[in-house]
Parts: sequence; structure tokens; C-alpha cells
Amino acid sequence: MTSTQPLVRVENVSKRFPADRHAQVHAVTKVSLDIDHGETLAVVGESGCGKSTLANLIIRLHDPDEGSVILNGLDITHLGPRELRPHRKTMQIVFQDPFASLDPRVRVGTAVAEPLRVHSIATGEEAEERAGTLFELVGLDRSMLRNFPHQFSGGQRQRVCIARALALNPELVIADEAVSALDVSVQAQVMNLMLNLQQELGLSYLFISHDLAVVERIAHRVAVMYLGQVVEIGPRRAIFENPTHSYTRRLLDAVPIADPHQRRSRPLLTDEIPSPVWPRGQGPELVQLVEAGPGHLVARED
Repeated sequence: MTSTQPLVRVENVSKRFPADRHAQVHAVTKVSLDIDHGETLAVVGESGCGKSTLANLIIRLHDPDEGSVILNGLDITHLGPRELRPHRKTMQIVFQDPFASLDPRVRVGTAVAEPLRVHSIATGEEAEERAGTLFELVGLDRSMLRNFPHQFSGGQRQRVCIARALALNPELVIADEAVSALDVSVQAQVMNLMLNLQQELGLSYLFISHDLAVVERIAHRVAVMYLGQVVEIGPRRAIFENPTHSYTRRLLDAVPIADPHQRRSRPLLTDEIPSPVWPRGQGPELVQLVEAGPGHLVARED
């Protein structure tokens, strides 16, 4: 790591959404974590556990109800749009569906160069040249700059989205289920690209995923979310080789194993399905994280 200060520090961040007049969805509750320079922090959990909401809070697409987001030592939680604008260049996001992320009527070269124009960094031929360089960086040919999104495969479209995210030389790229819509062979290609870019550019990744096989390949550290709270966080090896929280163990037990001789028996879940929806004025019991090993924290279970 190049700095003792984390790139991003999230402190006790919470976000609630209205469910109806009398209830709220507690999407994220009192989450704290760091993202260091040059590392990949993966956030895992089932759909609806708050992973994407947490990512949107970090990049300030949502405003937190409580807590703070600190970027390179600066609290950006309450910055207005004009004050926040120069800091947006530091953080970019790649979404799950590459086709929905691209305007079908806009040539991909224009889409990749758009952030440069929006931030008044480059225009005209200079922006087009930069877009060509970015295409080459992600393994696409410059001749494709004038193509439309429908002329690309799914993996190629995701490469275009990655190129656009890199246009402003960010320090952090948030990958929100960025490979989950791709088939396995294309997933591997995109993950290899992301790893190579991290080595070459010193990027940090916040990698949102429900696919633990992908996470095991790409992450340095892993945070496990359940019903809006982090219940376990630690180095990749600790999470995969010594999962301590019962929910983490269940997630790992759910990973498909192709070899029938290696398949494990899975416990049946018979409890009532929990809900993040609470009456206004009420909320979930806060977890208490305790140390399970070096850098490995787990929620206490009674």
C-alpha cells in the first residue's frame, strides 16, 4: 500500500427507504469499513442485503441518513453537487448490465469520451484520441470506436463500460455485479482485464457480487452483508478457509460444486424469512463485531 490513510473510509453509514406510511426498509445499517489504495474489497451477500445501496452511498448516488463517507481524508458526505464534482473523478462505477448502461443511439467512442467533455478535460480530436487509447487499454480495437452498442458482444460492451469508467483516471472503480450477466468464459476474460488494469494503474476496486467463486478469484478482503449490516469482514483466505459467522458458512455451502463426490450436505433452512422492513421508529438490533483473527472481524452470535 502506498499510504497509511485509506482511500475510502465509511463510518457508521445508514440508509432507510420508505416502504409505506408506517414502515421503512433499513437497507444499510451502521456499516463501517475501509478501502485501501490498490486493493480489492469485495462485498458479498444475497440479493437485497444492501450491497448496491452501500456502493451508491460511497459514490454519493444516495445520501446517507447517518454516518460519513471519507475520501482521501476529506469528508464528502455533505458536499453539494458543485463541491462534489471534482471528487467524482476519483470514483467511477461499472454497472451489471452493459447494454442498459450504454445509449443504443450513441456511438461507443462518443460514450467513452463523454466524461472528458463533461469535466472539460478534452474535446474534439483530443477526446477521440483519448477514447482510442482507452479502447486499446481494455483490449478493443480503435476501429470499433464508431460502432453502436448492438454491434458488440456482452463481454465487449462491458469492456466499453470499463473504458468509460477509466476515462477520468479514477482511483476507485466500483464494480456492481459487473460480471454476473456474462457467461463463465467471458467472466474470466473481464476479471483478468480488471486484475491487469489494477496492476498497471494502481486501481482500487469495490467489487459487489453474490458469486463467491468470482470473489475468491479477485478479492484481497471480503465483507459479508446480511440484512443491511456487515456480519463478517476479513482477508480473503480467512473468509473462505475459516468462515466464522453462520450466515457466511451458509453462503459458502450454497456455492455449486460440479464434482458430485465433493458435494457437501446442505442444512435445510426452516426459520421464518427475515425482513429489512420495520415500523417507523424501530429497527434491527445492531451487530457487535469482535476479532476472530488478524484483520478478521465477525458479528457476535448468541
